[in-house]
Amino acid sequence: MRAQAGDEIVAHGNKVGQADRVGRIVEVRGADGSPPYMVEWTGSPGTHLYFPGGDAEVHHHADG
Repeated sequence: MRAQAGDEIVAHGNKVGQADRVGRIVEVRGADGSPPYMVEWTGSPGTHLYFPGGDAEVHHHADG
């Protein structure tokens, strides 16, 4: 998984009825865009260190 600051990350719910979590990556801490990421999750104040699992996907932002 590769990402850059500004990309959206979606962590899909892994239980029946569990909603997806959507956030914005504000900092990439791994080399060459790899995890971990600092994420601002929608509906959750502050930034959180996140190590994505197989249930996550990155949506890259458009550069202009």
